[in-house]
Amino acid sequence: MVGATRPQFVLFGSSIVQQSFADEGWGSILADLYARKADIILRGYSGWNSRRALQVLDKVFPKDSLVQPSLVIVYFGGNDSVLPHPSGLGQHVPLPEYVENMRKIATHIKSLSEKTRVIFLSAPPINEARICETLSKHFGQLGRKNELCRIYSEACLELCREMNIKGIDLWTALQNREDWKDACFTDGIHLSSEGSKIVVREILKVLKEAEWEPSLHWKSMPTEFAEDSPYDIVGPDGKTTSNLSSWITERQMQWD
Repeated sequence: MVGATRPQFVLFGSSIVQQSFADEGWGSILADLYARKADIILRGYSGWNSRRALQVLDKVFPKDSLVQPSLVIVYFGGNDSVLPHPSGLGQHVPLPEYVENMRKIATHIKSLSEKTRVIFLSAPPINEARICETLSKHFGQLGRKNELCRIYSEACLELCREMNIKGIDLWTALQNREDWKDACFTDGIHLSSEGSKIVVREILKVLKEAEWEPSLHWKSMPTEFAEDSPYDIVGPDGKTTSNLSSWITERQMQWD
C-alpha cells in the first residue's frame, strides 16, 4: 500500500484489458483522467476466457482484503466466442456456460462490498478479413466470426439487465463509426487508440449517468491533497499562490 488510500478501479479481462495501457489505450486514458482521484489497477490476461477468469477470481478479488475496489470493469467474451476446436482444446466456451461464468463473476464482485460497482463490457466486433491474415500467420486457422461476437455480446448485455448491473454494448458502439473496420483495431481484434477512445466515452457516459453514491465520474470525485499551500506556483501578483490540483489540461477537456 502506498500512502493515502485512493478509490481503486480494477480493469479485469483478457487481452483488450491487458493491452489497455499501450498506444493511447483506454486504460491509460482513464489513468490520466483519474490522476489524484483513483488508482486504475490492471488485471488483464491475454488469451483468457471466462473459464480461466473463474479459476483465479478469489485470488484477484479476495473477499477478506482490507481494501475493496470501488469499481470493477470486466471484459470477457471475445475469446469465449471463438469457434470450437476439433480437439476440444482452446478458448471456446459454449454460450450457456459463458453466461453462467459471467454471472458468477458478477456475483462475486458485487459481494466484495456494498460500495463496489461493476461494469461489464460486451464482446466488440471484429474485422474478419484482417484477423484471417493475423491468425493464419501465427495459429493456422481463423476461428472467429463477427456474428458470434454479436451473439455473445447480446447474451452479456441480457445478463446485465437481469442482474441490474451496468453493461456497455461495445459491439454496437464501435460499429457506429463508419470506418470502424480500419480505424478501431490494430490487427482486426485489438483496439487502436481510436477504438479505445470510443470505449472511454462509453465508460464515462455510464459513470456520469449512474445514480451511484458517491459518484465515480472523474469530474465529481475529490482530488487528493487539494488544499492550498504556500508552496504552490506564485501568482501574477507576486503575493499569492495558484493551486493547480484541479487544473484541467487540453487533453482532458475532450472528455468533459
